[in-house]
Amino acid sequence: MKTVTRRAFSTLLAAAATAMFVHQTAAPALAAEQLDSLHVMAPSSPGSGYDQLARTVQTILQDQKLTGPVEVQNVAGGGGTVGLSQFVTSKPRHPSAMVIGFALVGGVLTTKSPVTLDQTVPVARLMGEADAIVVPANSDIKTMGDLVARLKADPSKVAWAGGSIGGIDHVAAGLIAKTVGVDPRKINYVVHAGGGEVLASTLGGHATVGISGYEEFRAQVEAGALRALAVTGDTRIPGVDVPTLKEAGVDLAVMNWRGIMAHPKLSDKDREDLEKAIASMVKTDDWKAALEKRGWIDTYLPAKEFGEFLAGEQKRVESALKEVGLL
Repeated sequence: MKTVTRRAFSTLLAAAATAMFVHQTAAPALAAEQLDSLHVMAPSSPGSGYDQLARTVQTILQDQKLTGPVEVQNVAGGGGTVGLSQFVTSKPRHPSAMVIGFALVGGVLTTKSPVTLDQTVPVARLMGEADAIVVPANSDIKTMGDLVARLKADPSKVAWAGGSIGGIDHVAAGLIAKTVGVDPRKINYVVHAGGGEVLASTLGGHATVGISGYEEFRAQVEAGALRALAVTGDTRIPGVDVPTLKEAGVDLAVMNWRGIMAHPKLSDKDREDLEKAIASMVKTDDWKAALEKRGWIDTYLPAKEFGEFLAGEQKRVESALKEVGLL
């Protein structure tokens, strides 16, 4: 992990890779329009939001026999840009797709990556997610109001553990500061490779506050090891007794999203088959159960609409990054 200051926003995390291949034995023959196999890259570490989505998609596609075996590969670093570069420049052995989201849009902009999302092909937007703001259970910060008071007193003494530079966690922390009248360029934001590291840093007392998707904190919040101060969405997470930022006195709402992109060299037929497989997946009870279990919001958009959304989102994220002093 690395502390980010105004002079060090361009510092990147080193890349690491982990791969797991799931085999099916004696699988029934697939229909002619289905993919025989699929490779999915999650451009972050195991346990992260990207990884959770990739492995959920992997499980449902295989269990519902919408594709053949699905391989998930993790490549962390550079706000997702290390994985993006490897994805675009590789020559995959199987039809290949990649999980992307707000963080990768921001990562491309903040690192001035020569490889961009325009070199990939939209397949579908799948889900949205609110961040949660948490502190250790023994922290003397009891409410969002307490955290705001600390920020106003001295933002440098409030260490935020969050995800990649320019990602939703980073932008949300900056916007919270800006909304309460604190210069967002003065926040003490500590970059981590994924939600697992954010959790460990927060539990270990290495950070004042953690910010990441609620699902990455859920078990420790429910166990009483962490206290959730607020969630960043417009509404509360169903079944979770944690106020929104607005309810907690901070007039702000910001949401994450994630989707699937296809490899630039994927054939038209394979891309169409992938789109059909994902369109079928989001109609299954398994997918609906995964959304409910993880507190995800169904934001499905098919390829054309997702492409239009992504074009506008890149402009919106650029504006947000400038607003919080990251560009």
